[in-house]
Amino acid sequence: MKNKGIVIFLIVLAVVIVAIIAGDYLSDKPNKARPNPFEFNVDNFKMVDSTLIHFMETRNYRISFETPTAITISGEKIYLAGDNKIQVIGLDGNLHREIGLAGMPQAVEVFGENIFVAVNNAINLYNETGSLLNTWPMITDSALVTAIAASETSVFVADAGNRKVHRYNHDGLLLKSFDGKADEGVLHGFIIPSGFFDLDFNPDGDLWVVNPGMHSLENYTEAGNLREHWNNTGIVIEGFSGCCNPAHFTFLPDGRFVTSEKGLIRIKTYKPSGEFDGVVAAPVKFTEDGKAPDIATDATGNVYALDFDKKMIRVFEPKK
Repeated sequence: MKNKGIVIFLIVLAVVIVAIIAGDYLSDKPNKARPNPFEFNVDNFKMVDSTLIHFMETRNYRISFETPTAITISGEKIYLAGDNKIQVIGLDGNLHREIGLAGMPQAVEVFGENIFVAVNNAINLYNETGSLLNTWPMITDSALVTAIAASETSVFVADAGNRKVHRYNHDGLLLKSFDGKADEGVLHGFIIPSGFFDLDFNPDGDLWVVNPGMHSLENYTEAGNLREHWNNTGIVIEGFSGCCNPAHFTFLPDGRFVTSEKGLIRIKTYKPSGEFDGVVAAPVKFTEDGKAPDIATDATGNVYALDFDKKMIRVFEPKK
């Protein structure tokens, strides 16, 4: 009887052990797992206080491009890049003309009567009628052109491949390249973990460059000397999150920054001093796990977002 009791005890113990193992196995299944008290949930940041949203979407235009790449606005015209061409579109969404290109455009800029387009990491210069005037080859094979900004005297090119900004004159002569490093060691040069590296001039003619790995925007002289910078790191609405943001930026006519972020996609405005100002479009407006929209503004302060996922230009106007 004693041996029989021991056998029964061992059988019961084996059943208990198997049950525990089975329970642990099943609890690891996605639909059975216990909630992780330390899990970071980005969903908590997708909703934005409505009082912070200062713009509203008033219209949108479907685009014909399979692969749109960039957008800019000059005067009353939208210049849309993609599918080996540039489309010139009125602010009302009507197509004016198309300019055929030799390859996929990477960036587009318009200054005066000149259209600057990056194709195969070279800068192609066109006039308004679409005639090719000049081509400037990039200085190295490792270049990756991501943005162009032009002034009266210079054309600046953001090169994510070499982590540098190149300055050309309007004849295509390379004048200088700089990497954003400051002598006093405050900054560490342009940190570019991915192919997002933007630059633009504000309404006062000051050159600003995004340093995405530092979540900062930096003001440089045309000679490449740092004058000032501001940054804001954080997933909260006031900050920039992830490895490299903002992905794109531009300016409103009054000098405020407009930024577009990837990851947790959102478009926001900041005062010229760098203080958070408000929201143009909250994350719920965009496709989950989608791409950060490229952005442009018109003379009246409307924001145009090139939504790569929905294949449309979305127009956001300031709330009255």
